[in-house]
Amino acid sequence: MTTKPAGTGGVVSAHIEALLAERDHVLVAIDGPCASGKTMLAATVNKRFGGNVLHMDDFFLRPEQRTPERFAQPGGNVDRERFETEVLAPLFAGKTVQYRPWDCHSGDFAVSRTVEPARLTIVEGSYSMHPDLRGYYDCMICLAITPAEQLRRLEQRNPRMLRRFVDEWIPLENRYFEETGTESAADMIVDTALPDNV
Repeated sequence: MTTKPAGTGGVVSAHIEALLAERDHVLVAIDGPCASGKTMLAATVNKRFGGNVLHMDDFFLRPEQRTPERFAQPGGNVDRERFETEVLAPLFAGKTVQYRPWDCHSGDFAVSRTVEPARLTIVEGSYSMHPDLRGYYDCMICLAITPAEQLRRLEQRNPRMLRRFVDEWIPLENRYFEETGTESAADMIVDTALPDNV
């Protein structure tokens, strides 16, 4: 694991560029607390290198999956099994995949998406570094954020949902990070509040 301090200039892009120089295909996971900047970092890297960006938000649990037994599992708040079977494993094998994202707003599956194998594929979102998925990745990046900054960003993003984040989603994430050793498994820990680290 490499922890990146301030002032290390483009560490994420530099690391991915080095991997792309060595390998034909690179799979990267970007995990971290909500509001830590996972989606923004993935978009920034994608703008520079191209390829695919996959979102763990597309694999939220369907209503019938939301059982006490499921939520008792560290990282149980996402359908990682479907993500692995339908998307990650086939892409890893160099196959084109089709999947239907789960749309929490409509309560139904969205239109099917097709993803072709690419030189770089980024998987962004909480639980992307679940132990069941780690073997697929060439690089695992964990983002860091202070609790105070996390709350500030969440309130700015959607004040009506802040209480649900505090009471429900943040505790689930924190338990996942603690019980699965996310930071210790990461190749890099990056504070995205520091622009130079992108």
